[in-house]
Amino acid sequence: MVDDFIERKHGRRQISYEVPELKEILEETYGVIVYQEQVMQIANRLAGYSLGEADLLRRAMGKKDQAEMAKQSERFMHGALERGHPRRKIEKLFALIDEFAGYGFNKSHSAAYAYLAYLTAYLKANYPIDFMAALLTSETGNTAKIVKYIGECRDMGIRVLPPDVNSSQWSFTPDGEAIRFGLGAIKSLGQSGVDSILAARREGGRFGSLYDFCERIDLSAVNRRMIESLIKAGALDSLAPVRAQLFAAVEGAMESGQKVWRDRQTGQGGLFAELAAEEPPEERPLPQTAEWSPRERLTGEKEVLGFYVTGHPLEEYTAKIKELATHFTDTLEGLERGVEVQLCGILSGIQRRRNKEGKVWAAMQLEDLHGTIDAVLFTTNYERLMDQLAEDRALFVKATALPDESGPPKVSIQDLTPLAVAGVQYPNLISIRVPLGRQGDAAGALAEIFAKKPGETSVRLRLERARDFSLILDVAQKVKPDREFRQEVERICGPESIEKLAG
Repeated sequence: MVDDFIERKHGRRQISYEVPELKEILEETYGVIVYQEQVMQIANRLAGYSLGEADLLRRAMGKKDQAEMAKQSERFMHGALERGHPRRKIEKLFALIDEFAGYGFNKSHSAAYAYLAYLTAYLKANYPIDFMAALLTSETGNTAKIVKYIGECRDMGIRVLPPDVNSSQWSFTPDGEAIRFGLGAIKSLGQSGVDSILAARREGGRFGSLYDFCERIDLSAVNRRMIESLIKAGALDSLAPVRAQLFAAVEGAMESGQKVWRDRQTGQGGLFAELAAEEPPEERPLPQTAEWSPRERLTGEKEVLGFYVTGHPLEEYTAKIKELATHFTDTLEGLERGVEVQLCGILSGIQRRRNKEGKVWAAMQLEDLHGTIDAVLFTTNYERLMDQLAEDRALFVKATALPDESGPPKVSIQDLTPLAVAGVQYPNLISIRVPLGRQGDAAGALAEIFAKKPGETSVRLRLERARDFSLILDVAQKVKPDREFRQEVERICGPESIEKLAG
């Protein structure tokens, strides 16, 4: 109905009415039912409903009450047939009303939401960085939503930068052509700790080193654990790029900071304190230690932020994910129970439990670059796959959909394979239907994609002209029929032109 409305609005589809009486009611919406008030008018005009009865129909639609809608169907049909309207058209009209009941609103509600949708769409299109920063801020504390919107920023070409004591505010904020994480997102830091950092920065400008940082902030509001969380989150990278060195220097820097604060509180800064304050701070070298590995850095970010910022364990497998994944965590909505899906992601929050028989099963979260969903590994597969249950490991997951009426869908894990060793299995033979007479040089375009994608799969072409002839032709060139290859073939030869995969 949405597509029909758009096509009619732009004059690409003829506006029509099942019965002439509908024109006066539906003319402003191009013959498509859009508002609950229109349904009430239709029931009143065509089926003889009183306005009170029509309101009962509206309530049944709003509550999606199927039993009541069935009663209303009988009432509507009886009233409309009594007034001489054709049964076939009335049945079709009530079917539209029943379908409309799944999403319809009253006119004022529709107008308010349309206005809100228009404004947010305008802001996202014209001020994408500011819009996404505000959206991320609105979901602070909701890890699944934050992961989803960081993924959307990635798709939009917007970088999301880690928190920084020299740049961040409490919440997400625009930072040039990027978005800067807020200090409020760091676990264990808290409002008083952030306030102390921001106050010191406002008073004395940028922090120059870890020692400078510890000597200027209020260490009664920021403890050692908080500073270590800042380091893991990358919030002190602007003071020194090697996080392991910062981590090793925390104790000494805090001792120096506490001494400065004691002197400040007792007024014993020394005879030359004012002169010393005008001198640049003394450079104190950090301990020499090897930097954390990329995995350790990412693990630290996940620990204190709840998600990865400067990278993701899945990024090195981008090409493989394109081939292996049939779904992503944000495309599972609406799937029927038991539908097989293939996902690529990492596991977190693994909890092992026992059922009534004492057998072990596991509940966890599965995260990909698009978001997070709940996943379960039932006892039937637990023993076989228990060795693969490790947090933050990139995995290829075969699963089945578990719709949940009370919330987002879940998945039941059937198989787990490390992405590092997961392979893409291509068939021995691929058959392509090539309709002759299509506009453009199909033969030349196919030859080009065959040359671009050499591999081990044989190709068979079925050349055909509609209602005329069909010819089978085996091609000498072997190909790699990956997703890009299949998409290009369908662009050249039309949808569903790849007829079968064999072997």
